[in-house]
Amino acid sequence: MLAVFNIIAPVFAIVLLGYGAVRFKLYPQEGVKGLVAFVNNFCTPCLLFKAMLGADFHTAFNLSILVPFYIGAFICFAIGCVVSFRAFKSRPGDSVGSGFAGTFSNTVMMGIPIVNRAFGADAMPVIYSIIAFHAGILITVAMVVMELTRRDGRPLIEVLPGAASRILLNPLLLGVAVGLACNLLGVRLPETGEAFFDIMSQAVLPAALFAIGGALNEYRISENWLQASFMAFLKLMVHPTIAYVLMVPVLHAPIEVARYGILLAAMPTGINAYVFATYYNRGVSVSNSTILISTAAAALTISFWLLVLG
Repeated sequence: MLAVFNIIAPVFAIVLLGYGAVRFKLYPQEGVKGLVAFVNNFCTPCLLFKAMLGADFHTAFNLSILVPFYIGAFICFAIGCVVSFRAFKSRPGDSVGSGFAGTFSNTVMMGIPIVNRAFGADAMPVIYSIIAFHAGILITVAMVVMELTRRDGRPLIEVLPGAASRILLNPLLLGVAVGLACNLLGVRLPETGEAFFDIMSQAVLPAALFAIGGALNEYRISENWLQASFMAFLKLMVHPTIAYVLMVPVLHAPIEVARYGILLAAMPTGINAYVFATYYNRGVSVSNSTILISTAAAALTISFWLLVLG
């Protein structure tokens, strides 16, 4: 148990530092969005580029890890949408926004630091391979479902080109694509280039954790706290459970490798769930509350999964 505490304590300490700094006006609230943009648009693409450039694709792109992770995400998305619509009587569009909050993992700001702390550098190629497709796959599917369900939506043919361009221009995906291309072409960086990407990559962990803590000041537990709690449960417990069952008993992936993907599936809801909800103005309050509840509860649930995964 002490080993688990030693893994997660520094991570959540930086999150609390960011929260407290903004809460007590030691760091400006308006600066949080800039810090998030710096992490997502510059530092993390450099990290993913560097990871793809040096990746061994025989070990990084492991289908017995990738496929269960995304099957679990889609199952949680479907459950979240149906439960929101049936049990909580949400409108179809609001149900999609709520379901997305129950499936979109905080892979970058929480996942990378915690998995790296827990399992070290050996885990990172597998983690980066999941992150490479994470936003593109899940946001695309959620957009299509949203456009099909909300009654005031435009025809799907009008929406897909814009959605495709936003995904293709996503800085994270660009970092992966360029790094992958350079790897396949045998490109090697000069010493100055390696130093640049090393420095930018090292900024991801503290900046991301501080930013997620600061961003929590914007979220409040709404009157939909029960619905948000269910979505947080999907994200923190159901998704990693499905991933575990499919990876280990079904596909017989070695637990020493499977645990990387399982732990990533156990991350709390990412900020993109809120961005998605506000873009469509559907399920915004539930997304807000789910981010807050899942991030707070993650200290306990991630400890649980670390014990289970050894």
